[in-house]
Amino acid sequence: MIEQTGSPFQVDLRGIVDLLARHLYSGPNVYLRELLQNGVDAITARRSIDPSFVGEIRIRSWGGNGLEITDNGIGLTTDEARELLATVGHSSKRDLDLGMGREEFLGQFGIGLLSGFMVADTIELVSRSARDLTAPAVKWTGHDNGHYDLSELERAKEDPAGSVVRILPRRGMEHWLLIDTVVSLAVEFGSLLPVNVMIEVPLDSPEGESMTHVWRRVSEEKMPWVKEYQHEIARREALGRFCENTMGFTPMAVIDLDVALTGLTGVAFIIPDAVPPGSGGFHRVYLKQMLLGSRVAGLVPEWAFFVRCAINATGLAPTASREQLYNDDALLAAQEALAEQVRAWVVETLTTQSPLAKEFVHTHHLALRSLSLTDDVVLDLAAEVLPFETTEGIHTLREVMDQQSEVVYTESLEEYRRVGAVARAQGILLVNAGYVYDAELMAKLATREQFKVRPLSSSDITQVLSEIQPVRELEILEQVTAASEILESLDIQPVIRCFEPEGLPAMILDDPGTDLGHQGSESLIGDEDIWSDVLAEFAESNDRSRQIIFNDTNPTVRRWLSLDPHTDFFKAGLQSMYVSAMLLSGEPLRPREAEMMNDSLETFLKWGLPPEGGGHDEVRS
Repeated sequence: MIEQTGSPFQVDLRGIVDLLARHLYSGPNVYLRELLQNGVDAITARRSIDPSFVGEIRIRSWGGNGLEITDNGIGLTTDEARELLATVGHSSKRDLDLGMGREEFLGQFGIGLLSGFMVADTIELVSRSARDLTAPAVKWTGHDNGHYDLSELERAKEDPAGSVVRILPRRGMEHWLLIDTVVSLAVEFGSLLPVNVMIEVPLDSPEGESMTHVWRRVSEEKMPWVKEYQHEIARREALGRFCENTMGFTPMAVIDLDVALTGLTGVAFIIPDAVPPGSGGFHRVYLKQMLLGSRVAGLVPEWAFFVRCAINATGLAPTASREQLYNDDALLAAQEALAEQVRAWVVETLTTQSPLAKEFVHTHHLALRSLSLTDDVVLDLAAEVLPFETTEGIHTLREVMDQQSEVVYTESLEEYRRVGAVARAQGILLVNAGYVYDAELMAKLATREQFKVRPLSSSDITQVLSEIQPVRELEILEQVTAASEILESLDIQPVIRCFEPEGLPAMILDDPGTDLGHQGSESLIGDEDIWSDVLAEFAESNDRSRQIIFNDTNPTVRRWLSLDPHTDFFKAGLQSMYVSAMLLSGEPLRPREAEMMNDSLETFLKWGLPPEGGGHDEVRS
């Protein structure tokens, strides 16, 4: 047996940096977030020995095109620097003092410093301890080839505690360290940090005078949703400005959020415009007031796609990249609490007759429909306020029930288009439940005792279709038989009935249970033997899956039924009315229907146009 002793891995720092940039972090812009976080954690650690300490981070240009980040936090001794920086990612006995393992801290010092190599070849750190004021200053210089230098510097009594990080950009990364870019990144990541974040920026100077600089504060004293305001209007305006600046819209309304279990506070902004379901609920999330991400998903349920949240939490954990939330029990508890708070706002708003309630329903009725499928209380409210398309205009389900004691609906848009005109002409108030969520919502309402809801049945249509007289059946027997043969390949049966509106030539019924093929002739067959043989075939039960009902009160249909059924013109008329009925129902034309439409059009053109070279007077009437 060969015995081997343990040896440390050799780590290629350039490869690690490439791994961070390509797979862990979303981009090199996070370098400033990580360096800011190191400063915040150092200041938080110093507050543990001096609770009244005021922390500050200052950022300015350095060395021409480099950057200098200074904090007045806890600082490092030589031993601490060696332990934290010699092996990146190593957990040490100093973790509790310098950040790891405590709720007050977010980052890990070594990893945070390492992120600077995404934009720099060399990083320099000079640090002075606040715990041991007699300890010398320590200087650490790291290189992206994996080497570092560690030395001690003399420290004067007046030298402040804290750390200074200096970086020079790698070739091609200079734009990340430009002061305008740094200001933008600092505002994005650190505007809500509980420390003063100051950036030295140039002022425009008259020509010929030297450039002057001022320190600009980019962090706020408090988060906008926890600030105290003189009155509610001022608070609403401030939150509106925050939403406009960070999310790009002026909110319709604001919902306050609070989950004490996870130290979560924040607001949910109601989007002022309609958004499609599944559009993605992306939210702005801060952890311990450092921006985690502006597009964090999964914070609220899918039905709440009408809100965008801005929250800060101390008890939620980030993923390794610190750009999304780690999926654990704490996040699940927060999600459930936030869902209930948004739902409570919806219920409270809908119970009022305020302009806000009407605007919310008008704009976000899809979200309300989605929520109704999972919540019976909201479902009952939805029946009172949700708009539905009906044959008599837009109505709520309550208004429909007030008119005819029950809600009758079609389960698809195509079905509504097929029978809507007939239902309207007969005074049937029909609801179109063919849009997203509506059919499921109707089915759920049907289980509630206080509502009488049912889908449209075949009998609802057949009872408004008047049978034609037996003599009329005999008159058109040859034409109907010919039409049936032509339509056999399409699995559709022609039926002749009289119905309103008179202007509708034909409609298609998909319900195979609607058997209209022989109703008009049964009595005649039974009573008059003379007609039995003639009508026997005509009275056979229809076994085709669909029916096209021709309206015998329509002048065009009556003219078509008077044609010789053996002519091309009869066939073209049948094809034309069938395709028109298909289009009226909203169904897409399949290749064979498109071919039928072209054939009928060609027949009409040949019949109606003059012979080649003929004049205008030769066009047939």
